[in-house]
Amino acid sequence: MGLGTFKSGWQRQAQYFGQEKGSQYTCLLFDNRGMGESDKPLARYTTSEMAKDTLALIDHLEWTAPRQLHIIGVSMGGMIAQELARTFSQSWLEAPDDYGEFPTNGDRFSAMELAKRQDVEGFTRKGFICQALAAGWHHKSAEQLKELADKVGRQRIQVLHGTADQMITVPHGEILAKELGEEEGVTKTIVPGRGHALHLEDMAMYHRILESMVEKVETLE
Repeated sequence: MGLGTFKSGWQRQAQYFGQEKGSQYTCLLFDNRGMGESDKPLARYTTSEMAKDTLALIDHLEWTAPRQLHIIGVSMGGMIAQELARTFSQSWLEAPDDYGEFPTNGDRFSAMELAKRQDVEGFTRKGFICQALAAGWHHKSAEQLKELADKVGRQRIQVLHGTADQMITVPHGEILAKELGEEEGVTKTIVPGRGHALHLEDMAMYHRILESMVEKVETLE
C-alpha cells in the first residue's frame, strides 16, 4: 500500500479477488513497516529495505515457485514493487458513494482516514515519517529500470496512471513506461479523469485491468 496507509486499503480488491473469485486467486495483504500491525522500528527506511521485508514474508509462506506471484502496489507500494525485480480526482470525491453508505466517495474516504488516525498504535508519527523518507528518497535510473525490465520481462509489466493524479503527475507514468520499455512490450494504461488511488476511484476498471494482465502473463513462458 501507499505512504501512511493500512492494508485495509485493499479491502475491495480482497473481497473481489480473494472472496468473489477465491477459487482462482489467493491474496496476500500486509502492512508495510511503520504502519498498522507491522513493526515500527525507528530507523532510516528505504524502499529497498521494505522490499526485503516483502521477500522475507514471501519466503516464510514458501511462495517461491517461478512466476508464482503477481505483485501489485499503489504509490509507494509501486516503488517497493519496483525494488522487487492520496490524491483523488475531484469528480470522484464529489460523486455519490459507490456503496451507498455515505453521501459521497469523499465522505467515505474521510471516514477511513479518521478511523485510521484514531488507531494510535497502528498509525504513529514515527512510522509515517520513516515511510515518507523511504518514498521521498526512492529513485531508479534509466539503467536500473532497463535491468528490472530485462529480468522480469516487459510483457509482464503494467504501468497504470490517472490523468488527474496530482500527487505523482501523469508525465512521471509516461517516463516510467518509456524507460521500462513501452515500445518493447510494457503495457501502459492512462486513465482519463482519475487520480492517485485508481483501485478506489474505479474498482471495476481496476479489476478488469488486473485480471487481463494476470491472464496474459499466465500464457507466457
